[in-house]
Amino acid sequence: MAGGQLNVLSTLDQAKTQWYHFMAIVIAGMGFFTDAYDLFCISLVTKLLGRIYYTDVTKETPGALPPNVSAAVTGVALCGTLAGQLFFGWLGDKLGRKSVYGFTLILMVVCSVASGLSFGRTAKGVVATLCFFRFWLGFGIGGDYPLSATIMSEYANKKTRGAFIAAVFAMQGFGILFGAIVALAVSSGFRHAYPAPSYADNRAESLVPQADYVWRIILMFGTIPAALTYYWRMKMPETARYTALIARNAKQAAADMSKVLHTQIEENVEHAETVAVGGGDEWGLFSRQFLRRHGLHLLATTSTWFLLDIAFYSQNLFQKDIFSKVGWIPPAKTMNALEELYRISRAQALIALCGTIPGYWFTVAFIEIMGRFWIQIMGFFMMTVFMLGLAIPYHHWTTPGHHTGFIVMYGFTFFFANFGPNSTTFIVPAEIYPARLRSTCHGISAAAGKAGAIIGAFGFLYAAQDQHKPEPGYPKGIGIKNALFVLAGTNFLGTVMTLLVPESKGKSLEVISQEVADDDEEAVYPN
Repeated sequence: MAGGQLNVLSTLDQAKTQWYHFMAIVIAGMGFFTDAYDLFCISLVTKLLGRIYYTDVTKETPGALPPNVSAAVTGVALCGTLAGQLFFGWLGDKLGRKSVYGFTLILMVVCSVASGLSFGRTAKGVVATLCFFRFWLGFGIGGDYPLSATIMSEYANKKTRGAFIAAVFAMQGFGILFGAIVALAVSSGFRHAYPAPSYADNRAESLVPQADYVWRIILMFGTIPAALTYYWRMKMPETARYTALIARNAKQAAADMSKVLHTQIEENVEHAETVAVGGGDEWGLFSRQFLRRHGLHLLATTSTWFLLDIAFYSQNLFQKDIFSKVGWIPPAKTMNALEELYRISRAQALIALCGTIPGYWFTVAFIEIMGRFWIQIMGFFMMTVFMLGLAIPYHHWTTPGHHTGFIVMYGFTFFFANFGPNSTTFIVPAEIYPARLRSTCHGISAAAGKAGAIIGAFGFLYAAQDQHKPEPGYPKGIGIKNALFVLAGTNFLGTVMTLLVPESKGKSLEVISQEVADDDEEAVYPN
């Protein structure tokens, strides 16, 4: 970009942390709160769905979702998310971040409510409509990834930008915890209102008819906090970087940011035009220039997110199955339907509270000290270590008396995922690409992650089956022990691919993306 940095952008980079930063974190963060709630609450209710719609009282064990149904219910939202990330990422660069931002939230709220109102009474009818609405729910969630990250990165100052983006993403942890708390509260309330014997004691009466309301309430409840933030999303001005660098209206960008920062920003029109003309490189995503400048960056951000999500989503979505197999949750037939949901929710709440949430906020606290690169390297490496710590002595962990040790080790893998690559893979793509391709490239990187999540969701379901006695309807797998070895391998590959990730700590977005040279920034920010 010729002519150095625009005044409005340099003012944003140098701005002190103030109220509008925290408002932006809350507004964008509540979207991620809902994203996490909606994506992960399904793992809480799949066993209940199996009991309600697939129980055969002539069998010794309660009903479970068939393999193809379980894979579809669990993974269909991830497929929608992948498509939404690509589409809304591209749209955010074409139409503006703000103009698309409200639509994604409306889509999330409507489809989340609709997924709890799935039509019909037969298993096929309920599952088909649930999958339909969860696909479009995922599509809306997908848009939130590139838009929230880009908006927060373009609003923030350069000294605390990483912490602010990490704080937005950290709301995922509260969304996961809130999902578990809602499931705990609803299942506990219904258990006391409609007591029932265990499946072993009375197969028919272990499932009360009112249980059909439980999963619907849980799926729908997460829309409330997101809906409350819609008004504030619409009140946010377009980011200055989109207005000035893509829409080429630096004067409007200065006026918008003057209101937000409560300070008068004057933009020299002649200088702004010079910057616009000089910065008007029109090379696109599929050009040689992009390949030369950002080809390795895109390989790094897509591959690391892809490898991370294979492990992260398989751990999150199937932790209930792992807990059952290591004996932390009793066999299904010893509980009634609502008690099983209660115990699964309690386990997930403990993991979220002790491992997931602290990891996110450690990233917020240390990212501007350690930098993105070292946090990601450390996170992948420690995830590899703890996965091997679970896999090598797996038989030891499954014997009575050692379940608590397994859960502690398992919790540490979540801690270092979030104080590590699960946060940094979200942050870095929002910083290192030029403004006109920032949302698109973040969407591509996030979509690569969701491709990994789909592999984790569908693959782990089958791979973790016992080599000798798989669950009914499933082919023989490699077993949980070997599946943990595979996840350790993907984490190690993530450590290797992180070597390609550039460090963006403390730099202006225009310098990182090579839109402004370092000497231009020094001219704008003299020592």
